[in-house]
Amino acid sequence: MQSKDARFDGWFVTAVLTTKIYCRPSCPVRPPFARNVQFYPTAAAAQHAGFRACKRCRPDASPGSPEWNVRGDVVARAMRLIADGTVDREGVTGLAARVGYTTRQLERMLQAEVGANPLALARAQRTQTARVLIETTELPFGDVAFAAGFSSIRQFNDTIRAVCDLTPTELRTRAKTKFGRGEPLSAGALSLRLPVRTPFAYEGLFGHLAASAVPGVEEVRNGAFRRTLRLPAGNGIVSLAPEPDHVRCTVVLDDFRDLATAIARCRRLLDLDADPEAVVDALSADRDLSALVAKAPGQRIPRTVDEPELALRVVLGQQVSVKAARTHAARIVAGYGQTLTDANGGLTHVFPAIGDLAEIDPVHLAFPKSRQRSFVALVTALADGDVVLDAGCDWNLARRQLLTLPGIGPWTAEVIAMRGLGDPDAFPATDLGVLMAARQVGLPEGSRALTEHSARWRPWRSYAVQHLWTALDHEVNHWPPKEK
Repeated sequence: MQSKDARFDGWFVTAVLTTKIYCRPSCPVRPPFARNVQFYPTAAAAQHAGFRACKRCRPDASPGSPEWNVRGDVVARAMRLIADGTVDREGVTGLAARVGYTTRQLERMLQAEVGANPLALARAQRTQTARVLIETTELPFGDVAFAAGFSSIRQFNDTIRAVCDLTPTELRTRAKTKFGRGEPLSAGALSLRLPVRTPFAYEGLFGHLAASAVPGVEEVRNGAFRRTLRLPAGNGIVSLAPEPDHVRCTVVLDDFRDLATAIARCRRLLDLDADPEAVVDALSADRDLSALVAKAPGQRIPRTVDEPELALRVVLGQQVSVKAARTHAARIVAGYGQTLTDANGGLTHVFPAIGDLAEIDPVHLAFPKSRQRSFVALVTALADGDVVLDAGCDWNLARRQLLTLPGIGPWTAEVIAMRGLGDPDAFPATDLGVLMAARQVGLPEGSRALTEHSARWRPWRSYAVQHLWTALDHEVNHWPPKEK
């Protein structure tokens, strides 16, 4: 806090007893006396203790804590589900059921570790959603309140005043004075900055997403990666354009109640809550890998907005090129995906939900019978709940469930764990690109020897894979994409 180190924004907040204000560690104001400072693990905990957000550094808009992406325990799983909006949709009882604990047990664990219960954490998220809508749209405040998840206008007004020390009208007036009206956007569109910790080597991340883009669902247009979203209350389209220290996000939603969920899923897609300094420090210690890490520090994992979708796409990509996998996925999307209208581009469909694929016709599966069996078995297992893939699932349990299905081996399970579930220590040791890159940089050859060597990279082996992929002359490393 005394050095104003922005790398720790989102890890914790600093609360000042004399002013009753909480800030980011990097807040530019003069540091208070140490005796007047308390530290809280989350903004929700500080709000619960009676502190309000600093108007200058806006701690509620900092990147999320990377801790919840690194850990696979119950608290981390619950925090990921809360960010996805589970409490607002299913209540605390539904959240507890998702992680396999009673409501009382879960509340006790969250209170002990993050200083707030699930309702307080969801309240903090609603407040941030409301603030985004107040500052970036002209929506009436009544619409803002219900879109953000508040149950009444009075609750909305009271919460905004308590947390921000400003009324909704004052917040909107202040934002217009400070930021102006911004760029003209289409009806229903919102534009916002997604904060990110630096360094941020976005070329490999966006290059991978662009190279594997499914026609109709994803595209690159005007320097941005665009894709459709299937959300709890409707559909959406998001446009993501990278900058060195943030990502510019423009999102169009059928229903503004989906805003918090859409933002959370975009952050997951781009792995924006990662801790790049920790990854760089750990992987640079290996002399065989240090040159690759130094070449492009701050790699992110190209993830997903929908875990079952990613799993199905990984199965479609077994033993075929990236281009062939895109073709297979596009055929399924055209046959079973819900259509939508994209006023600003060429997106036409939302990737089909698992229920839409329950009775899939083999005519849309133009690949070998063995992979057809794997694809259908995965769809059935996801529909029946025999395989659970979501933001809060148990990573190791998901691996075991996947490995029971025909045609799904360690490579498939590890890629799903890495890109779908966000396990930072997943390691697809038999991946052809990983093996080729390892040979190029002088790492041990062969999957078994490489797996043994990779123990020194833990718990960041997924990021080691991403660094190895950058050593290849492949379209996944080109951003913006080369003209074809």
